[in-house]
Amino acid sequence: MIPKRFQPVVFAILLSGMMSFVVSGIATVRSIGFVPDVLLIWMNNWSMSWAVAAPTAYFLAPFVRRWSLKLTGQDA
Repeated sequence: MIPKRFQPVVFAILLSGMMSFVVSGIATVRSIGFVPDVLLIWMNNWSMSWAVAAPTAYFLAPFVRRWSLKLTGQDA
């Protein structure tokens, strides 16, 4: 089991992985269509996207959390 102190990192990795998977898939299919190598191209695009998305999600999470609390009228 992963220690609890790593939860923000694990959260950023998992969420960014899932989101970049979906978004890169949509973007890939929209730009090249359902060509024979679409899955290989998608996975290549996903790996590049995830490499950027994971650290971005980790570093932006505290700001987005505070912003969302403000927008919903909760104290940060």
